[in-house]
Amino acid sequence: MTVAIVVVHVIVSLAMILLVLLHAGRGGGVSEMFGGGMQTQAMGSTVMEKNLDRFTVIVAIVFAGTTILLAFQLK
Repeated sequence: MTVAIVVVHVIVSLAMILLVLLHAGRGGGVSEMFGGGMQTQAMGSTVMEKNLDRFTVIVAIVFAGTTILLAFQLK
């Protein structure tokens, strides 16, 4: 059981790093490369950026869950 949780934790960790790097910072970020630059909506963010935010939150929740599970497994 612990090995499966560690494997999921490593995959989620790498996904979290990738997603954080894709977010637009002050200079636009890497997300502009995928079509997020010119198509701004009324609130200033594109559909792709909103989906990226949602996916990042989901990955962060899974990351927190696997961290807690691993803490209880090692106890």
